[in-house]
Amino acid sequence: MRRLLPVLSLMLAMFAVPAQAQQVGTRTWVEDGVTWTETTTVTEEVEEPGGERIVGVSEIPEIASIAKFGPFRVLDAGHAALVAETDSYSPADFAEMLQAWPGIRAIEMIDCPGTVDDTANLRLGRMIRAHGIDTDVPPGGSVRSGAVELFLAGAHRHAAADAQFAVHSWLDDAGKQATDFGASDPVNRAYLGYYREMGLAPDRAAAFYALTNSVPNSRALWLHKEDVARYAALD
Repeated sequence: MRRLLPVLSLMLAMFAVPAQAQQVGTRTWVEDGVTWTETTTVTEEVEEPGGERIVGVSEIPEIASIAKFGPFRVLDAGHAALVAETDSYSPADFAEMLQAWPGIRAIEMIDCPGTVDDTANLRLGRMIRAHGIDTDVPPGGSVRSGAVELFLAGAHRHAAADAQFAVHSWLDDAGKQATDFGASDPVNRAYLGYYREMGLAPDRAAAFYALTNSVPNSRALWLHKEDVARYAALD
């Protein structure tokens, strides 16, 4: 098991997706001329997104880098690359990388098959967005499955003309997919909320999520740069 430095644990806590939601209610009444106020807090468990989304895992490409942090490779003081699938440790890897290389402002997405932990993957996307880091798919780059959410997290997004993208439904630990839940179910709203956070307009967020769920997890729908640009602004 990996051990995290206390500062990294604190950084992750700042960007963690809450697993609980609270509802606060108040009641006020007057008794014997005294006004009383009672506050009640009810904590509810919030269902988290699905577990896995990955397409075509391949050998990690060998690229010139000066440091490695999980699936990330530091190319220089201002650039990193994502070269493999993300997992439960990837938010910590990202936080550790930024602690060591705070000047990173762009992530090249070279060969990104997706994620084996979708909850951690969405947390990572929010961290990328919060730090104002750009995402870039270089010539020949491939961004698939859960990695598409990370591409959308870029403060500015760029993709080469021949960049490839692949989308499909997520799959949770019970083997259920997005279409097994109602449109208003919290697990589906979580993805729509994520797309909104990444800057997609409400109608485009809904349309893009519908597109990803138009094919089951066992298959993939391949897209070009122009297809993605219909839903999210690209530079």
